[in-house]
Amino acid sequence: MDVALSLGSRGLGQTWPNPAVGAVVVRHGADGPVIVGRGWTQAGGRPHAETEALRRAGPAGRGATLYVTLEPCSHHGRTAPCADAIIGAGIRRVVSALQDPNPQVAGAGHARLRSAGIIVQTGIGAEAAQHEHAGHIRRMRDQRPHVMLKLAISADGKAGLAGRRPAAITGEEARARVHMLRATSDAVLTGIGTALADDPLLTCRLPGMAARSPVRVVLDTHLRLSVASKLATSARELPVWLVAGLQAPARNEAALRVCGVDISRAPAAGGLLDLGRVLGLLAERGITRLMVEAGPTLAAAFLQADLVDEAFLFRSAKEIGPDGIAALEGLPLSALTCAPQLALRDTQAIGADIVQIFARIA
Repeated sequence: MDVALSLGSRGLGQTWPNPAVGAVVVRHGADGPVIVGRGWTQAGGRPHAETEALRRAGPAGRGATLYVTLEPCSHHGRTAPCADAIIGAGIRRVVSALQDPNPQVAGAGHARLRSAGIIVQTGIGAEAAQHEHAGHIRRMRDQRPHVMLKLAISADGKAGLAGRRPAAITGEEARARVHMLRATSDAVLTGIGTALADDPLLTCRLPGMAARSPVRVVLDTHLRLSVASKLATSARELPVWLVAGLQAPARNEAALRVCGVDISRAPAAGGLLDLGRVLGLLAERGITRLMVEAGPTLAAAFLQADLVDEAFLFRSAKEIGPDGIAALEGLPLSALTCAPQLALRDTQAIGADIVQIFARIA
């Protein structure tokens, strides 16, 4: 199952709206277990992990055991059910980490396998699988993506220079980790304040991984994003989805659409978009894993709305000084580090910096 989980993680950020599943076909002989087929959900969500593993196993799969990180599908979508492929391949036993919360599956895949005489064992590796499939689970259960908030702060708790000017807070190793987080996210979201101040690209710039860049999402209540911005000018090469308020100027929308920016609208109050509705819109379009890389105002808004499922707090040894801006607008940092719904899961050294990882308490 550990191998299957590792294989499935290869697809994170690439398979939405489908989950990134891993599967391994194992023959148990006199000399012990031998892996005869490996598979993971391919980019775009097809083919599924199970059919990939079975294809690679070929005839060696007959009578073997299939380890899979999520219940095999049992419904007809763009492809035939994986449960039928498993039955047809002559698999003797299936070890499945989790039941799929998708109401189109929800135990029916396991039931179909059992009705065909296949031994089904569930729960092995369930905790790790729940983490790997957190986006799929959240989208199925709550109709929103799994939200990962990224913050970088100085030793004195600041996120930027006076006047909301950006600052290079962490080192190269930490920045590389941020790019990897982007690569394993379906989308990365920022606010118009950050878009105007930093003019970011929000792509993955790790060597050889540009193709793994996520959809870029900008929350822009009044449609202030410039057509000359890096986001707008790159929108035809890599998707930019902008969410505006209902009353934003139609003229601005038309100009951005010419650049290739995809625009939708959501209710706003007090200049801030309804984050619950924004996440619902993203989930409707298939986004399961959302990284939030934003300024203090939007970061605080996500926390106050209790919409943060995981937080990556990058801490630097550098100081910015008393004139720097706080990491969370109107909130102490303890609103994150001591939030009752979040628990510290891990602390890691990354070069001269550290990252603290917080996760929602189930």
